[in-house]
Amino acid sequence: MTNVALTARDVSTHIELLDHTVEDALRLRALREVARANFYFGGNRVVLRELSAALAGLSSDRVTVLDVGTGSGHLAELIRRPHAGRVTLLGVDLRWALARAARDSGTPAACGDGLSLPFRARSVDVVVCSQLLHHFADPDAVRLLSELDRVARHRVVVCDLRRSRIAAGGFWLASHPLGFHPVTRHDGVASVRRGFTAAELTRLVNAAIHREPAVRRSLGFRLAVSWRPEDP
Repeated sequence: MTNVALTARDVSTHIELLDHTVEDALRLRALREVARANFYFGGNRVVLRELSAALAGLSSDRVTVLDVGTGSGHLAELIRRPHAGRVTLLGVDLRWALARAARDSGTPAACGDGLSLPFRARSVDVVVCSQLLHHFADPDAVRLLSELDRVARHRVVVCDLRRSRIAAGGFWLASHPLGFHPVTRHDGVASVRRGFTAAELTRLVNAAIHREPAVRRSLGFRLAVSWRPEDP
């Protein structure tokens, strides 16, 4: 695997509290608030657009979609609604409490590590990874991207945050009238500051799969990249 040097994106200076020991009830509340933020600031729209484009390119009547870092299953539920009858959603999350919450919401979910996904190679039609990659320093981010590529049969969709002081400040200001918990407020700002430039995300994908699919910018300071895995 290619070694990737950290540049301006030094994640060690922007700690996210939810990556560490937090009570399950608070973690679930924070994720509900993150889901609201994704609704207001456009994160959901970007993922659904990218996934719809990926599904449009598949001829099969039945498609499996794996949501890596599924959390409590909110994104999986959004994906399921417009594609009911065609898409079978699966989830995986590192936290057992979150995998259980996803199951309770109707998404079969496993407890597992994105750096070593508990799925066989080419076992899922489409793999989606939304706002998870920025949690990792660059070497592990490359490893995660490699795992997404290994598991996917037809398409990988990765969406994440574009680093911006304006976006970080905007989230901080909006989080107060929205009534977000201080942990959500802190982690939302940290997440944006741990985000990527388009060039950085391109470099990481290239290090993982040795190709450079186009990284697209979207409103709401979002980045998206999608590619078809090469045959093993």
